[in-house]
Amino acid sequence: MVQFGNSVALLRDKEFSALAGTAFARSQAYSTLLIALALYAEDFGTTGTVEGLFGTAFAVVQLLIVLPLGRKVDTSNAKHWLLLGLAINVVVFFGFMLVESATHVILVRVLQGVGASVLWITGSTVVGHIAPDNENGRWLGSYNQVAAFSSLAGDVVGGYLLFAEGYTFTYVVLTGVTILAFVLVLLNLRDDPGGGTENDAGGGVATLKALLDLPMIRALVVFRLAFSVGKMAVIIFLPILARTEFGTTAFAIGWILAGGKLTKSITQGYVGDLSDRVGNKEYFVVAGAFLYGIGTALIPLSYYFEGTIDPVRFVAFGGEQTLGGAFFSLFGAYMVLGIADSIRLPASMSLFVEEGERYDSVASAMSLRSISWKVGQVAGPVGIGAIKQYVSTSAAFYTAAGFIVVASGVFWVVFRRASAREAALADANADPADD
Repeated sequence: MVQFGNSVALLRDKEFSALAGTAFARSQAYSTLLIALALYAEDFGTTGTVEGLFGTAFAVVQLLIVLPLGRKVDTSNAKHWLLLGLAINVVVFFGFMLVESATHVILVRVLQGVGASVLWITGSTVVGHIAPDNENGRWLGSYNQVAAFSSLAGDVVGGYLLFAEGYTFTYVVLTGVTILAFVLVLLNLRDDPGGGTENDAGGGVATLKALLDLPMIRALVVFRLAFSVGKMAVIIFLPILARTEFGTTAFAIGWILAGGKLTKSITQGYVGDLSDRVGNKEYFVVAGAFLYGIGTALIPLSYYFEGTIDPVRFVAFGGEQTLGGAFFSLFGAYMVLGIADSIRLPASMSLFVEEGERYDSVASAMSLRSISWKVGQVAGPVGIGAIKQYVSTSAAFYTAAGFIVVASGVFWVVFRRASAREAALADANADPADD
């Protein structure tokens, strides 16, 4: 609780508060729209492959822009990019108000991907730049903690609004939150708060190659390529599973997702600070990823529990709520996933920032972090969606869990081998006079 209080205390810093506002607006919108996607899947009678495209459309544009965007943030005014990202999100909400088919949803998801990329890369980079020395873990963990709390609000409040008020009013509320974040950044964040590196400082391609020569960066990139396939399957298909297989209301879906967001919002700041003090952050990455694989494998148990636990029925929030065995099973699984992310995320982000600081290219390092995720995020939803469509939903989630567990092992092997080669090279190049 002490470390949770330390995280909350950071909100007294006006600049951190402004950055937290961007994380809040971004994550709340992302979570609410994931529930909306489950409703669109039912409205338009989509197949597993089309549902996969809901995720792929969001990611494919990000795959194309994250590397040039990261370098652009490194070499220009990051504050302007934050404001642009918030403005794009407002346009996204108006776009969702107009959708009339699954194709329209896919097209608006492309634009949402642009806005999310701008906010994620720029916000994380600025936090890394302005954080005091030796407090990257605390600042980034607390920044993610705000995002997790916002995501929780998106699940609960967004799920309720979609259930009780429908699409349009929900998008109006999201627009208002985003405009408020825009004002906070405009008024409270310093001009040029990170970025602004000289254009010839390392050169974009040269800097990325140099970063990839670092064992930790290389191991993290390979890890995220595989891990993203599994995690994106959970993010996209768990709400759709709850809606289309068990008839779960939007509000109840929000509570399922809130199970993981609650554990993540409470513990992530503490674990970020713990990783600063303990060190060996690669252990946190492996442990968190492996636990995430276990949580993913628990999701298909919802079919079993739906038939073995008597449903709880009650009238609330303008309609009847029915919470069956699937609800409680999925709620528990998502809580496990939230704990897993709390262990993994602050350490992973901090490692990217620390490695990027070697070349004064934190945004470029974060871009590598993002693009390694986007490769799996593009291929994963469609691939897992095809398994869902042509084999079974359970097989899709077990496949996702397999990708995650393999990713954990691959990260450890790649990191240990790369570190051993770097140590051997350092010994070979050592000056004998130093012995």
